Amino acid sequence: MELTIEENKMLDGEYGPLVSHALRKTIDYGLLVEAERLCDVTMAHLFCGAHPYLEAYPATNFDEAHSEMSFVGPKDLVFDRLSPHCRCQSDVFPLPANDWEAMTGDLDKARLNDLYLGRFAAMGVRLVGTCVPYLAGFIPMPGEHYVSSESHAVLLMNSLWGACGHSDGIESGFWAAVCGKTPLWGLHDPAQRKGTRLYAVEARLGTTHDWDLFGHAAGLKIPPHEIPVFVKFPRPDIHGLKSAMASMATTSGVELSHFLGLGPEAPTLEAVLRPGASKEITVISAGDLEDSRAYLSCGRRVPVDYVSVGCPHLTIHQLGEVADFLGGRKVSANTVTHVWTAAPFKETADRSGITKSIESSGARLLTNTCPLVSGILPQGARSLAFDSGKQAHYMKSETDCLISYGSTMDCLKTALSGVWEGATG
Repeated sequence: MELTIEENKMLDGEYGPLVSHALRKTIDYGLLVEAERLCDVTMAHLFCGAHPYLEAYPATNFDEAHSEMSFVGPKDLVFDRLSPHCRCQSDVFPLPANDWEAMTGDLDKARLNDLYLGRFAAMGVRLVGTCVPYLAGFIPMPGEHYVSSESHAVLLMNSLWGACGHSDGIESGFWAAVCGKTPLWGLHDPAQRKGTRLYAVEARLGTTHDWDLFGHAAGLKIPPHEIPVFVKFPRPDIHGLKSAMASMATTSGVELSHFLGLGPEAPTLEAVLRPGASKEITVISAGDLEDSRAYLSCGRRVPVDYVSVGCPHLTIHQLGEVADFLGGRKVSANTVTHVWTAAPFKETADRSGITKSIESSGARLLTNTCPLVSGILPQGARSLAFDSGKQAHYMKSETDCLISYGSTMDCLKTALSGVWEGATG
């Protein structure tokens, strides 16, 4: 691999063993994908906190755990610095920052999480703790290289803004955050970002829930390693797009999609389509959406123990809609109800009276994680309802619970009655 003078200095240890190790692992990564050189990373979205995957390592010492698990290095490698050229923000935490007792009574786990987060903060990671970083200051510009392991965020930032990233592993994200480099390959290379297949949406997409279903259904039709170009579709808003990207990333390996006329790289079909690509159009139909609905939800009237809304995390506008819908009514005493958002949005919700309105119903407004990431459900919960295709899809395979899936309002109706009556869209 061709290295610059500065990269050779880093590799030779001029900036310390951690930087040298991170660059060596980044080079190894690059050699595997046949990259000829590296590129500068200016933003890193990192998995911070005492996440469950770290429990595979027997020690709870921060440096030992992260040296071996996050850096794939020796246990005496001290994780004490980040690249001064890379702005770092945290992805979701394993526990809610504002009220960990809402998810677990494990005081030791909560204390360990606080300890880990404190170390990250001391190194300069901004502890935003959200899966929607693009709505909370993590905004790579067109052509800017970044790292993230948040699959839907990568898909949205690549597609909507022309930013350059992959759904990298947790480890390569930490390497890049320390050395400020990642391999120049795949979607980091402008020549590899052209569309490969055409799609048309022939289904009504009006609500955020419609877009969520569309993403799940579209992902099932997109072959691996393809870059879809949607040539016919209703114009979305950001709420619809973030839900579509979350469910599309769940059912496919798509990291970049083009919506014709809706992004810097897709002004015309000629500009966005790869030379020689077929112009045959694959249709995403209303029937495809209904097939996804049938797969994701049990589809019958059942009592529900747990309602969770907010995947991806709800915006302040969506939180206002939740508060308005609940309207001072009380959720069922038999149904634990959690509403998920990012901490910056909750602070605004606190000031705006939205938090008080939601929690006066008996629901809880929580931040920084979700049931899928934490792996924690309310004790005894066996019947679950979600407004997210991503949550429903993964929970079907990771639990033996009964899953109901519908719109946010379908889920809130269930929270009030304690019974799933079916999706209304």
